[in-house]
Amino acid sequence: MSQDVMRLVAQSENLWTETPLIYSSHISDIVGCSAYLKLENLQPSQSFKYRGISKFAQQCKDKHGSSVHLMIASGGNAGLAAAVVARVLEVKCTVFLPVNVSIDTQQALRKQGAEVVTIGEFYSQTLAALGDAVKKDANAVLVPAYDSPVLWDGHSSMVTEIQRQLPKQPDAIFCSVGGGGLIGGIMQGCKNVGWDEVPVVALETVGSNCFYNAIAINTRNFTSQVPIVPSTEVEDSSPYTIEIVEEHNIAVPHMKALKSRAASLGASSPAPGVVRMAVDRAGGIKCACIPDEMAMHTARLFGDDHKILTELACSTTLTPGYNRELLLRILGPTFSEIFSEERKEKCLVFVVCGGVKISFEDMREFEEIVAATQEQSYWRVQISGEETQVPKQ
Repeated sequence: MSQDVMRLVAQSENLWTETPLIYSSHISDIVGCSAYLKLENLQPSQSFKYRGISKFAQQCKDKHGSSVHLMIASGGNAGLAAAVVARVLEVKCTVFLPVNVSIDTQQALRKQGAEVVTIGEFYSQTLAALGDAVKKDANAVLVPAYDSPVLWDGHSSMVTEIQRQLPKQPDAIFCSVGGGGLIGGIMQGCKNVGWDEVPVVALETVGSNCFYNAIAINTRNFTSQVPIVPSTEVEDSSPYTIEIVEEHNIAVPHMKALKSRAASLGASSPAPGVVRMAVDRAGGIKCACIPDEMAMHTARLFGDDHKILTELACSTTLTPGYNRELLLRILGPTFSEIFSEERKEKCLVFVVCGGVKISFEDMREFEEIVAATQEQSYWRVQISGEETQVPKQ
């Protein structure tokens, strides 16, 4: 069998959907260049998570047989991906959730046939409880939510698709970051298709920004291109503690508390392997943190323009597309200082990562929260070590 035929057979066995890459006239008009949206909200579980987790689950069934029991700790979207793929593969699935996860999310999991266990105030506590449960079940396999090369490999398939769908190499790819599974897949995908020099922009919300902190502490607050492992000593007022992960020779922050409403970005620490990839990457990583209210504002604008509801973890990615000043400051002089006619030739990709933690009721609440901030004429943001302000637009 030829390599091309083998590749086609392998592709046909993938459970994820090849999602559309659509041109956004709304965002293109705002930013002054071509903007495309990779619609990962159209995956079977309504988020990008389905790519990597379905690949992991398939490998588990191939290795352990139909008696395998998939067990995962999740804030919702990874659990739903596991539940959906378990139903497709006809294997058992149990999802451990923090106690504050909504009833709607729990019901969505049960509709897919998953068993649901709620335990722990934070994801780290839920994950610890899952680990204990897995040890007691001979058929159980712990499915990672974001920290696994298998997941990153599965997620990387979206970049392979983008290369086929896009008329040219993009000038930047934008994504949100929680624990790092998505950006790990994007970096891996860029490497696979020869886009290692393409800037990747990592966006988080203030209060759930463990990845931003990880890049900062390993690069002397974004000032060093060579990774520098710092001391583990931090001031008592620091929002995180530091662990040195020797396997990757990298420092990883552990957030003491998560204070953002963007629950799907609520990882207390990022995947060490992804942090290592980021600091070693030829094209680097550009990092930015925005307030929850700015993500809420974007969710409303995007919904009006594209008729798609997005949870805050997803609208965070889209925020630079709705605030030109933020976009120009993130991308820097190589983008901001060129003439508008030259900028029109540029091409940006925004990964609409999806997620089910959104409702019309949430959108109404977001509108009220944003309205209460109208007196302030600017948003306070963090961009690669600098705290600054961008005007509301």
